[in-house]
Amino acid sequence: MSVDDLPLPRRARIVTPVSRQLRVASSERSVAFYRDVLGFSVQGVQEDSGVPAAAEVSNGPARIQFSEASGDAVRKVIFFETDDVASLRAAIAEFGGRPSALEDVNGIKMRVFEVRDPDDNALWFGQSYAEPDRPRPSRMLQSIMPELPLDDVAGGVAYYRDVLGFDINYQQHDIGVLDRDATRLLLIARTERHRGIGSCYFYVEDVDALHEELVTKGAHVQGAPVSRPWGLREFSVLDLEGNRLSFGQPFE
Repeated sequence: MSVDDLPLPRRARIVTPVSRQLRVASSERSVAFYRDVLGFSVQGVQEDSGVPAAAEVSNGPARIQFSEASGDAVRKVIFFETDDVASLRAAIAEFGGRPSALEDVNGIKMRVFEVRDPDDNALWFGQSYAEPDRPRPSRMLQSIMPELPLDDVAGGVAYYRDVLGFDINYQQHDIGVLDRDATRLLLIARTERHRGIGSCYFYVEDVDALHEELVTKGAHVQGAPVSRPWGLREFSVLDLEGNRLSFGQPFE
C-alpha cells in the first residue's frame, strides 16, 4: 500500500532521514505505539548498526530500532520533518497520541508539536513555514557520485580498495568506479580540465568504528572524530593525492 492509498490524515510524510536506536522497556509496546499512533510501518530488523535490536519501524526515510533494557533508560529527543504537520498532528490526536499544541518557532522557521512515546522519549514533528504555499515537488535527485581527480588512477583505485574499504565496480586506465555500502565514487584522471583536488562528505552509522578501521588499515586520517556544534561527529581522510573524504554521524 502506498501513502496515497491511506486515509487523508495518514498521508502526511516524513521527508528527511532519521536513524535512531531506542532502549525501551517493551519493544512490543513501542512497535504498537509507533505503528498504530504515529503511522510507522513494521519491518524486519536491519543488522547494520552494530547494536542488537529487537524490532524496527520506518516511515519514509525515518527508521527507528528498539532494543529492550531493564532499569531507567536515557530519554531521547528525536526531530522528524514532515510535509503536513497539521494533518499529522490531527491523525496522532485521533489515534490517542496526545500531541502538544502547534507552535511556530521563529528561530528555525518551523511549525512544530511534540508527543511522548511510551518510554517518555520526546518526539518532535515540524514543517517549514518559510514558504507555506509552495507545493512540494516530486523527488528528482536520487543519489550522488562525486568525481575525484588523480594523476595515478590505478594507484588510487588500489588505495581505495585496500585501505578505505571500497569495492571495484569498474576500472580502466583513466577511470575507476568504487562502491562501499550504498555510496559510489568516480576516480578520474587529472587533466587541464580536472586540476587540483576534490572533496566529498559521507554520512555514516558509526563514525568511531569507521575511524578505528581506517587507522588500523593505515589511511591518512586527519585526527580523531570530533563532535561539532552543528550536531555532527566527524573526521576526515586524505587519499594518496590529497583528495579529502569526510565522514560524519549525527548525534543528539
